[in-house]
Amino acid sequence: MTGEDQTPHGGSLLARWKEVEPQPTRGPAASRAALRQLASRARRRRRRRRVLIGAGIAIVVLVGAVAGYAEYLNQEIKRLSVHDLSQATGNGTENILLVGSTSRCVLAQQNPAFGLCSQGVTGVNSDVVMVLHLNPHTKQVAILSIPRDLFVPNARTTGHNKIDAALYQGPTQLVDAVEQDFGIPIQHYVELNFDTFQGIVNALGGIKMYFPMPLFDQESSLNIPTAGCQKLNGFQALAVVRARHLQYKPPNVSTNNHAYWPQDPESDLSRIRRDHEFIRVLATQVSKRGLGDPLTDRSLVSAVAPDLEVDNGLGITDMISLVLSFHGVDAGKAPETTLPVLVHSGLSYYYGGYNYGSVELASQPQDSQAVDQLLGLPAGRDTMTGAPLPSPSSIQVTVVNGSGVYNKGTQVAADLAALGFQATAAGTTPSPGTPSET
Repeated sequence: MTGEDQTPHGGSLLARWKEVEPQPTRGPAASRAALRQLASRARRRRRRRRVLIGAGIAIVVLVGAVAGYAEYLNQEIKRLSVHDLSQATGNGTENILLVGSTSRCVLAQQNPAFGLCSQGVTGVNSDVVMVLHLNPHTKQVAILSIPRDLFVPNARTTGHNKIDAALYQGPTQLVDAVEQDFGIPIQHYVELNFDTFQGIVNALGGIKMYFPMPLFDQESSLNIPTAGCQKLNGFQALAVVRARHLQYKPPNVSTNNHAYWPQDPESDLSRIRRDHEFIRVLATQVSKRGLGDPLTDRSLVSAVAPDLEVDNGLGITDMISLVLSFHGVDAGKAPETTLPVLVHSGLSYYYGGYNYGSVELASQPQDSQAVDQLLGLPAGRDTMTGAPLPSPSSIQVTVVNGSGVYNKGTQVAADLAALGFQATAAGTTPSPGTPSET
């Protein structure tokens, strides 16, 4: 026997033939039957082999096409230099900051309904700020929305402002504000604009959404004249998610004159709830169209890529890995939470001599609890590292009263001591200035 023949279970057809070759002691009929059986088996093997070879060629072609398309996407997607991003956590979880930019000047087609760049509408704010939390081990996805009018200490390098104002100084400043003011580590940054959003919806051929009553918002160009299920194109869908001055027609109102329709009093907070509902509807529509269907995937990705901006560290291979890791997750059922806030009464909020208009203020301890829930951490953990926080009893605090209010330092020290801190009052000091917060 040759070396090939000496491997009875090898891949050679000759070896398998010889392995079951009929013995000459059998009769002619038996030999012919055995040969026919062996020939039939050989034909089946050849068919299977042709199928496997064909499948192999198809896989190679598909991988090549995907690789080529991935390279195309890699060139189409815009890259941003975003600093201060956190390193991936030890358990592999990631937080992606999703930002909807209001920039009009980057739009491929200027639309008077949004305000024109040529007419001075050049501001760059974040209309939407969401944190997408991904846990590849548990296959869990969660979303936390941060209200755009939330007044925070580090919105800009100059200090206090609304969180939506941070993007004016660039994506790094917005990342810093989220990490410093909310203690949420951000690993990646993704920014979309109006064109991106409309492109997604149009690539799906529109989406269907149910409205319990007619709606109108002059600022966002939303106009839903009748209740019921409506099919929305990209422009109409964008109007839904941007509506912050929403008017509605309840059953007890008969007129179609919008001037007599009541207005939603919760403005941006109501809009966030509508955005969450829209995400669920969009996820359902994508699922029905078949994420994984090459035609659907390609049309969606082609619609998103030209206007998508991501940090330099989020490569195409990372995106593909995320898609594969969470392919079976029903995004429509992902927990969606809005950071709890206190709505400041009145239309004007003054701080540091400036009027910031309508604002929302942080609500503790509810804010911290919402962040812990998003990150899947128990209370008493450092949300940036996951390490245990030091106990209050290990921290010494000295309170100096510079408020000008008699005995205020002693009261504050007593409050801190009640929380477990080692707090003492240390007299008074001249006031640094006149308090400007109202």
